[in-house]
Amino acid sequence: MNPSNVLFIMSDQHARHITGCYGNEIIRTPNIDGLAERGTRFDSAYTPSPICVPARACFATGKYTCNTGYWDNAHPYEGAVRGWGHELIDQGHRVESIGKLHYRDDKDEDGFSAHHIPLNVVDGKGDPQSSIRSDIPVRSGNHEAIASAGLGESGYLNYDKEISNTACQWLEEAARSEDEKPWVLFVSFVCPHPPYTAFRDYFEHYIAQNIPFPFQGAQADWPDNPSLNELRRVLEIDKPFSKEETKRIAAAYYGIVSSMDDRVGEVLAALERNGFSENTRVIYTSDHGESLGQRGLYGKFTMHEDSAAIPLVMAGPEIPSNHVVDTPVSLVDFYPTLLEMTTIEDRQWETKCDGVSLNQLLLEENEDRSVISEYHAVGSQNAWYMVRKGPYKLIYYIDSPPQLFNLEEDPLEQRELAGNPRNKPILDAMEKELRHYLDPEATDRRAKEDQAALIEKYGGRDAVLGRGTFINSPAPGEDAAFLRDC
Repeated sequence: MNPSNVLFIMSDQHARHITGCYGNEIIRTPNIDGLAERGTRFDSAYTPSPICVPARACFATGKYTCNTGYWDNAHPYEGAVRGWGHELIDQGHRVESIGKLHYRDDKDEDGFSAHHIPLNVVDGKGDPQSSIRSDIPVRSGNHEAIASAGLGESGYLNYDKEISNTACQWLEEAARSEDEKPWVLFVSFVCPHPPYTAFRDYFEHYIAQNIPFPFQGAQADWPDNPSLNELRRVLEIDKPFSKEETKRIAAAYYGIVSSMDDRVGEVLAALERNGFSENTRVIYTSDHGESLGQRGLYGKFTMHEDSAAIPLVMAGPEIPSNHVVDTPVSLVDFYPTLLEMTTIEDRQWETKCDGVSLNQLLLEENEDRSVISEYHAVGSQNAWYMVRKGPYKLIYYIDSPPQLFNLEEDPLEQRELAGNPRNKPILDAMEKELRHYLDPEATDRRAKEDQAALIEKYGGRDAVLGRGTFINSPAPGEDAAFLRDC
């Protein structure tokens, strides 16, 4: 693959199935869909951890959470584990970020040579309450925040406008510069991450649409899984939302997705306008998904497809057009992928990370490939894991029975196969695949030890609870609104 610039666009909390190119006929995402049409769509892409900070650390380093120790939103990436950005900077490439990072501090050497309007974790600490793994307190205020969905403005919507404007300006300036080597520009939008608030035109469009009621969204249909039940309790969503609230939440989320897609379109137009289309590869993805009421859940966190699956499309030089890749892939795969896209040097990148090059999968599928995801954060008393290989997906809970699904036959994960003795050989094979990557029980213990040490570092449980928590990380220029009654 010949070297080129890379424009990498990442959103936050974009559910894969709420994208036009993935078959949703209600959502309007023409810019992301256009990338898929002139490029390649990955139909089995996953986050390595369905929560912001660990997922983004995995993306930066090319390593799974079990191999980095960035367990939750109180363990932000600070550059201690080298990533693809460090490699490119060492080789003289310009590697810059615009928008949300959710790292520790922009003064860290985190693999970007410059940061523009970054959003990082609150006070360099993030959310220490996410490290509390026993007798977990309820996240007071979360139910009310979700139920208040509707039309309006938010700091995140306005921040995304600023991110788009800054990216357009960056591309205009880059067109006048004389970079000797290809650059990588990471443009990271914060939407469609909640709050579930959309600008008027978007909201009014979608509130008038017949958006389907969430799958297993009625309380009587919620899966009775101990881990998910605990998550609902902690997130204050064990009380169901009314049909009117559910409709407003969905319309707002759809509106935020379309708003974000428009921001993507603005950046792509600037890329074209400044003469970069022929020598720049464009990648769009998200850090994790969003349940949006499916199974009685809101937010990310789970190993079900709503949360763990992510959209991924790429287009540009040497990337096949109108192409689909079914092989499971992960955010950890961008370590070798981005290095191959920007430099011709053969440095055996895959030996330095847990990922494989997506560029090879453009040419040939890999039926033996598997990817994993793991969760050690908010609302989980014990770890949750996922492994995807071929048509099968295993969800492995430390504290609940495993779940096995055939996603080719059952994309909504309605038919749990692990309880059928006839499926034991498949169940055993998938667990063996998971244990190829990690020891689930030992990793769970190690995460909890690190989290307990962090809680003590911050003065103990009472001190952490006394600091309070917040619903969302504030956009630049805003202050975190701490809630201290939880």
